[in-house]
Amino acid sequence: MSIEEIIRQALAEDVGDGDHTSLSTIPSAAHGRARLMVKEKGVISGIDVAREVFRVVDPKIEVFLLLADGIVVEPGADAFVVEGPSRSILKAERLVLNFMQRMSGIATNTAKYVEKIKGTDARILDTRKTTPLLRELEKMAVRHGGGYNHRFGLYDMIMIKDNHVDFAGGITRAIESANHYMQEKGLRLPVEIEVRNLDELNEVLQTGGVTRIMLDNFSPELLRKAVELIYGRFETEASGGITLETIREYAETGVDFISVGALTHHIKSLDLSLKAY
Repeated sequence: MSIEEIIRQALAEDVGDGDHTSLSTIPSAAHGRARLMVKEKGVISGIDVAREVFRVVDPKIEVFLLLADGIVVEPGADAFVVEGPSRSILKAERLVLNFMQRMSGIATNTAKYVEKIKGTDARILDTRKTTPLLRELEKMAVRHGGGYNHRFGLYDMIMIKDNHVDFAGGITRAIESANHYMQEKGLRLPVEIEVRNLDELNEVLQTGGVTRIMLDNFSPELLRKAVELIYGRFETEASGGITLETIREYAETGVDFISVGALTHHIKSLDLSLKAY
């Protein structure tokens, strides 16, 4: 779903048959200005999305950007100023704040994880644990916080997890079936497989046919051993139960990627406000 489609659906949900408060209290010719105020330290995200919201609501609204997405902000900073029909600014206000506060919360949270592993070669990945229909925006916010995007959906990677392995009848059969399927369908997709222990890892190493190995719920000590066994033959990803407090230890094992679902589903929104002046 495109960002414009997300915005239009969100506006339809919020506005319905009209913003009757503004329509009943504000003259149709009224013209106003407002600024987006930062009230809490963090990483700002969603400025470009906000500009698109104002455009979709009313092309007559002018947006003057003062900051850019991905910037660390302090309380009291202004992200942008808008000027245009007052009714239109108010129609856009809540949607702009809803998007930006959540996106900035995600970017801020991601930046904390990125800072924790600074100096290592590991990269922070998000997951599919996103708000339905808002994945594009939430994954954008992860990038603004310095993280990287894992797959966007079920369509852009073959990711063989424990349930797939169990239903398929084992690791080797699952990998061979996946590659046979791609050959039949004319697809070229990366293949990732999850392993839960060293026995499963050794079976993957013997079978091959994958792009990346996800080492799920490994301790840092076991993860280091697994990375040594893989020896650069495949990309490596650590996942499962990794927190802000423990992530540095995992990153120092030499693993390529660390996926963290909490980037997008354990979020405190950043405090922002749109104020007329």
